[in-house]
Formats: sequence, C-alpha cells, structure tokens
Amino acid sequence: MNIIIIDYGMGNLRSVQKKILRVGAGVEITSDLDKIFKADKLLLPGVGHFANGVMKLKERGIWDVLNQKVLIDKTPILGICLGMQLMAKHSEEGDVEGLGWFDADVIKFRIKDKLKYKVPHMGWNSINREKNNTLFNDIPDESMFYFVHSYYVRCNDDSDILSSTKYENKFTSAIQKGNIFGTQFHPEKSHDIGERVLKNFVEL
Repeated sequence: MNIIIIDYGMGNLRSVQKKILRVGAGVEITSDLDKIFKADKLLLPGVGHFANGVMKLKERGIWDVLNQKVLIDKTPILGICLGMQLMAKHSEEGDVEGLGWFDADVIKFRIKDKLKYKVPHMGWNSINREKNNTLFNDIPDESMFYFVHSYYVRCNDDSDILSSTKYENKFTSAIQKGNIFGTQFHPEKSHDIGERVLKNFVEL
C-alpha cells in the first residue's frame, strides 16, 4: 500500500510517520504531486494558522490535486488538527475559504470561565463517539487523546460528526464523510490509543 503524508510546510510530520511505521505500513512524507496522485491513502497533518495552510497548499499545487484525489478518485484521507480544519468551508482564522469538503466552519473558542478553561485547549481530553465507524474500531468511548488548538470545527450537518469533546462546551473532535476523515486531536501524540486510530485508518 502506498501511503503519503502530505508535506505543505505546516507542522512536524515525522511523529506521524513514526506512528504509521510502527503499525507496519510503508509511508512517505512528500510534496511531490506525482507521488500524491499515485497514493492509495493520504494523511494531511498540520499545526499553525489556517490562512497560511491554505496559501501553502495552493502555492505548492497540492490544493487541486487534493480535490481530484479526494472528491473524484475517492482516495481515503485523514486530516489531523489543522489538516482537519482545512476540510471545512471557512475559517475565522484569517477569514478565508477552506477546501469545503464538509458543510462546516472553523471558529475560535469563546470561553466564559477563563480561569478553568485556557485557550489554546492543550492537553489530554476524552472523546464521546457520536456514531460507529471503522476509524474508531476497538476505541472505547471516553478514550483520552491529546489536543492542541485554539479553533475548532463547527459542523452544520450532525451526520458528519464522528466524536465530540467537552471543553466548557461540547465541540466536534472527529469528523467523517465517505472516504474523508478528520481528527482535531493528535493521534500521533496519543500513545497506544492514538496508534490504534492510525492503524484503523491504514486498514480501511
């Protein structure tokens, strides 16, 4: 299987690669458009500013390739953190349009109890499964995952929500529609339970 981690200059991709290798799959980090075109599965990790992510994907020619691979060829893709947010229609962070694969917006946490809840939301938190999906095979409800983010995806279609998490208020922590998957949490930083999520994606 040909698994590609897309390098668009946002975030540390090596930790994702190491986790994929640990589950016994071959994986390559690249921004080479030909290799992305030939991939059997794609991962789109990322940390940083939404508008910057959009700009870098377009500058490198990856934006159009992603739309072809994901929407036309139906290649499975997993977005992580910023990678998931980029799948939404629009983000408040930079006031720019995203890929638009989900009817969703990316909005900033609006916390009332700022003594108890800090922004960015950083650290371990549990997820509540909203629907069954193979990405969460053998993942118990209320499993703990590692988060680092100030913005989150607000889905306009509840059927796209794979899991939710409470941080003062409930927010979407994983999404899925057909061949498209996203996690707001970092499975590559979430020890064995995160490794299981990546293994499930590899085995889809």
